[in-house]
Amino acid sequence: MKRKISTKQLTMMSLLIALVVVLSNILSIETQFLKLTLEFIPKMMMGLLFGPFWTGMGLVVADVIGNTMFAKAPFFIGFTLNKVIEGLIYGYFFYGKKVTLKNICASTVCVTGLISLCMTPIWLAVMYQVPLTSSVIWLPRIIKAIVTMPIQIIIIYSFANVMPLNLLRKNHI
Repeated sequence: MKRKISTKQLTMMSLLIALVVVLSNILSIETQFLKLTLEFIPKMMMGLLFGPFWTGMGLVVADVIGNTMFAKAPFFIGFTLNKVIEGLIYGYFFYGKKVTLKNICASTVCVTGLISLCMTPIWLAVMYQVPLTSSVIWLPRIIKAIVTMPIQIIIIYSFANVMPLNLLRKNHI
């Protein structure tokens, strides 16, 4: 059984969910097959503070809210499954652990590899009836992964060194 969360923790989770929704839907660059956003920062914070289960649930809530308020395409359950797995990954690599370059690189590689390069292309092919072998799906994703992975690692590492994460954990839990 998963631990219960306090009102204070629920408030923090709500703020992080709101940040994910805003960064994902308002402050992002998006095409039909590709999306650039900074939503990984609050996702990492959620994983750090709440662990795999609650981060997965928080990202599901963010996905449902985002799709309800800012629908750009029909709701597709596959992308919600992506959010659950993303939450599990961030929670696994950051909850109760020191934020190290190794954990940041591992989480970024896992999320990019599993979500962006494996699962999302499958969902796009199913949603838009595009062959899974189509360069329309793969070329932008591979270029995005090559370009954004180092940037994401640098941003998370910089963010982790600026934020008093240990103090946040102590006051949070």
